[in-house]
Amino acid sequence: MADNKQEIKSTSFDELVKIFTDINDEKFMKDFMECLFTPAEREDFANRWTLVKEIDKGTTQREIAKNFNMSLCKITRGSKELSKEDSAFRKVLEMYKINKL
Repeated sequence: MADNKQEIKSTSFDELVKIFTDINDEKFMKDFMECLFTPAEREDFANRWTLVKEIDKGTTQREIAKNFNMSLCKITRGSKELSKEDSAFRKVLEMYKINKL
């Protein structure tokens, strides 16, 4: 039963990825995300994106922690993800900077 629950969760995640990919309307996407995620979850997403942009700008981890009230652990994780080879964070960040998604 536990395997089935995990499979259902995995399928649901894949479905959400497809939905996010298919939505081309910014307002509709925002409305959908506001329905799907709690205010705290949306704030967490925004914080993660903020720290990626700040790391890219050269802001130190300690400055990010102080300025945005984030844990060093979360910032370090973001930094590691950003520095991985073929990092999705890095690719999206570069797309954002070029195209201002």
